Amino acid sequence: MKIEMKTPLVEMDGDEMTRILWQMIKDELILPFVDLKTEYYDLGLKHRDDTDDQVTVDASEATKKYGVAVKCATITPNAARVEEYGLKEMWKSPNGTIRAILDGTVFRAPIIVKGIVPAVSGWKKPITIARHAYGDVYKASEMKIDGPGKVELVYTAEDGSEKRVLVHKFDGPGVVQGQHNLTASIESFARSCFEFALDRKESLWFATKDTISKQYDHTFKDVFQEIFDAEYKEKFDAAGIEYFYTLIDDAVARVMKSEGGFIWACKNYDGDVMSDMLSSAFGSLAMMTSVLVSPKGYFEYEAAHGTVQRHYYKHLKGEETSTNSVATIFAWSGAFRKRGQLDGLPELVRYADALEKATIDTIESGKMTGDLARITTLENPQTLSSRDFILAIKENLEKVL
Repeated sequence: MKIEMKTPLVEMDGDEMTRILWQMIKDELILPFVDLKTEYYDLGLKHRDDTDDQVTVDASEATKKYGVAVKCATITPNAARVEEYGLKEMWKSPNGTIRAILDGTVFRAPIIVKGIVPAVSGWKKPITIARHAYGDVYKASEMKIDGPGKVELVYTAEDGSEKRVLVHKFDGPGVVQGQHNLTASIESFARSCFEFALDRKESLWFATKDTISKQYDHTFKDVFQEIFDAEYKEKFDAAGIEYFYTLIDDAVARVMKSEGGFIWACKNYDGDVMSDMLSSAFGSLAMMTSVLVSPKGYFEYEAAHGTVQRHYYKHLKGEETSTNSVATIFAWSGAFRKRGQLDGLPELVRYADALEKATIDTIESGKMTGDLARITTLENPQTLSSRDFILAIKENLEKVL
């Protein structure tokens, strides 16, 4: 008897090796156990190009409708990808598009398993990255400068009045980039972080570079402090946790010397980089949960890593790969758990818990993919292929259920 669902998940398929794993996970770990209901969107690069990226917008709007989405890793094309896939243009990051439409904050945390020891010996507890999900470099406008001249930022108010600031007076060729953010989005970011910290009962750090960026980054700092003082200080005191702001270079030093167990809030690009650093230091890029939480009640679960291009090319040649699918499995489990909670389906929540337990049990029994086998402290680990690892999880899942 399969576990029933009431409301569909929004399913966003992806690219390359993670697309192969996506189908394996569905075939072996989901469809035998769950009467799966999804609204499917193909975010593979070719289909995004065919639809002029409208499919990404449609998937985002569907997430607003249904509330919970699960997303496979996708390609953000560079010049080489444009040529490789024969694209009409160099489409923007689908994650950036989704985040801009849904707003909110991306929370990323390492998946802790026995036998995978953090590279930083003092880390005893997970460190969660709270990444702002709107603007900055992901919504930037760029221009190549051909020769001498000046570049200005110009703001034209609705009444026609103007503000101008000189960006740079160029003596020769160069490049320029304009970034923006929205006060409303920064406020959503702050509230999402404070609420998440209270829910987890973990202290919250926030770090930018306001000493250099005296307008842009300082606005983030001020918004966080104003909302904290007005709405959250008493709640944090009652919960026995703290909020503090520090410069990002100071935060990096503090993080390395900490034992973990806190939430580190970062601007969009900082959060992207720092979550990759933390996931690698905790074990593997494929051992990281990632969820976009919108203050309007939308949740989008994904793997925080890329499409594993190198393994995909091996797969195309018919060679066996040993690709870690844990983050993608946990994206599905996170989405099922949230869907079950929202729809009042305890069996779906139990299945999500069982799927995660089976995955961790498999690794802790010594069966794992090559990236983990190279760093585990367990003796005589068994390196499994991409498919055999998923089949080993399936065997454990059947026991747990």
